[in-house]
Amino acid sequence: MAQIYISLGSNINKAHYIQCALIALKQHFEHIVHSSVFESEAVGFAGNNFYNSVVGATTDMSLADVCALLKQIERDNGRTANDKKFSPRTLDLDLLFYDDVTCDSPAQLPRDEITKNAFVLQPLSEVAPDFYHPVAKQTIAQLWNEYNNPQQKLWKVEFSNL
Repeated sequence: MAQIYISLGSNINKAHYIQCALIALKQHFEHIVHSSVFESEAVGFAGNNFYNSVVGATTDMSLADVCALLKQIERDNGRTANDKKFSPRTLDLDLLFYDDVTCDSPAQLPRDEITKNAFVLQPLSEVAPDFYHPVAKQTIAQLWNEYNNPQQKLWKVEFSNL
């Protein structure tokens, strides 16, 4: 079984789509743990605030199958293939880690945004503080403790439907 971590983000009907993502992920993966839900400002474009969370799970699916499933869940929830990178979205699911695999295809692993964005790193530190980042050579807790980008602000939101 592989240990995986997935980031969830939405800034269109965000509570609804984060809930839809959690339901879908629970149908396909085992031993689900999820972080708090955080709200953050859009990064890279002017838009509505995002809700962000991270899910940890185990799976016997291949890396390629996990990536395909995440894209299918996004499409099932209104995301289109031609959405620009920095734009509003119903649902954004990014595979952050698949065990300690490092690769560029079928996904960049570990995901570059982990160490750059508080909206990924803080929720990841809740669910995987002791997970060892195979490129940064530190635990997620260490990375979060050393994170310093005061321009990225985020705050926990009440999200009782988890």
